[in-house]
Amino acid sequence: MHTRSTMLPLDTLDKLYEIAEAQAGYFTTAQAAAAGVDRRRLAYFTAAGQLQRIRRGIYRLTHFPRSRYEDLVIAWLETGPHSVISHDSALTLYDLSDVLPASIHVTVPRTASRRRHGLRLHTNQIGPADVTSYDGMQVTTVPRTIADVALDGLSDEFVEQAACEAIQKGLTSTEDLLTEADRRSQRLGQMLRRVLAREGLL
Repeated sequence: MHTRSTMLPLDTLDKLYEIAEAQAGYFTTAQAAAAGVDRRRLAYFTAAGQLQRIRRGIYRLTHFPRSRYEDLVIAWLETGPHSVISHDSALTLYDLSDVLPASIHVTVPRTASRRRHGLRLHTNQIGPADVTSYDGMQVTTVPRTIADVALDGLSDEFVEQAACEAIQKGLTSTEDLLTEADRRSQRLGQMLRRVLAREGLL
């Protein structure tokens, strides 16, 4: 039974659930506070089995299954509301790479802290058109991701493979891929045109 000190208005719980459900069931203590749920109430609902504490500052609704990308979800939430999963990690999410990155790649605002264990933080400028939602996370789009990894030093072979697979799987269009490549690097645009023409995708 809820005591007077732990009962919450239904609209407050609805706000918290709405936040969590948009993030694969996960949320931060800061997001909970903004919804009107303080740490004491979080502790109560955790003890009652409605919430699970994943790590400091990160919780999950227990009726949601754990995300298979939990490490990425946590990294995304920990790095702030304007962070985006990007580069090699985004490439892996889209199943366009056979190599698991050694670190989780996140693009953050220039004012964010640059030191976080296990994360590789990037501060490239990202516009709304470069971001999409994937399994509850903010992730760079496929064209942006391929351009990012290419300019970050991924070998041409893997970039070409990712580009071809992205089009073959219907994850992006040739036009969108080349538009982003041309915008970022003349060399990248030329390279992708060659490989796409060779594979009959142009």
